[in-house]
Amino acid sequence: MNEQIDVQSHGHVRLLTFRNPPQNFATVGLLQQIADRLDALDADAHVRAVVLASEGKAFCAGADLVSPNGFGAAGDDPLAEFYAQAIRIFASRKPIIAAVQGAAVGAGLGLALAADFRVATPEARFAANFVKLGFHPGFGLTHSLPRVIGQQRAAQMFLTGDRYKAEDVADWGLIDAMAPADGLIDAALAFANRIAENAPLSLLSTRETLRLGLVDDIRAALAHEHREQLKLKVTEDFAEGVRAMTERRPGRFQGK
Repeated sequence: MNEQIDVQSHGHVRLLTFRNPPQNFATVGLLQQIADRLDALDADAHVRAVVLASEGKAFCAGADLVSPNGFGAAGDDPLAEFYAQAIRIFASRKPIIAAVQGAAVGAGLGLALAADFRVATPEARFAANFVKLGFHPGFGLTHSLPRVIGQQRAAQMFLTGDRYKAEDVADWGLIDAMAPADGLIDAALAFANRIAENAPLSLLSTRETLRLGLVDDIRAALAHEHREQLKLKVTEDFAEGVRAMTERRPGRFQGK
C-alpha cells in the first residue's frame, strides 16, 4: 500500500502529513494510521494542536469506489471497517486544523470536516458528489456538514453533487482562512499556534464542551449512512454512476 504518514514538531503544534498517491484516496489503512497518530498526540502532554495536511495536488479525493477493494479492507464489510476508523478520528481530543489544497471530495470532505478548522488555498475544491454516483453520503457528513454550514447549504451540496470553489464556500463557514498554495502550511501552522499558545487544560476542556455529543451523533449518522449505502450499492444506478465517473461523463440513471 502507498499510504504513509509523517509527523513533524513545531513547538506545541504537530504537523501530520499523509500521502496516498496519486489522489490521496482514503482507505481503511490510511484512516487507521491517521487515527493512531492522533491517539499518540492526544497522549503527549506537550502537544496542544495538530495540523492535518497531505502531499500532492488533492487533499483527499475520497474513497476509491472503482478498484477492487479500493477501501483496502480485510473483511466482508469494507464500509464498516472504514467508518470504524472515521469514528476514531472524530474522537480525537486536541484541536485539528486541516490544510486543504485541491480536491476534498466525498470522504475527503468528511475528513476535512473531522477537523475543527479548515485553511484552504483558492484552488481548493469541495464536493459531496454522492448523488452523482447513485450513492448515499457517508463519513458522517449528513451530520458534520450541516453542523458547519447549516442545513440549507448542506442540502444544496448534497442534492446537486456539485463541486464548489473555495471562494464559493468561504462565506458559508466551510473555510476559516485562505492562503496561497506556497503559503498554505505556514498559514495553517500559524492558525494552530494561535490556539497552542493558550492554556492546555483549558483548551481540552473547552473543545470537549464545544464537541459535546459529537462522536455519538457521528456514530448514529454513520450507522444510518451505512445502511443506506448498502441498499444503494447493489442498484443499477450505482453501477452506472461508477461507470460514468470512470468515463468522465454524466450518469444515465434509471431509478433502478
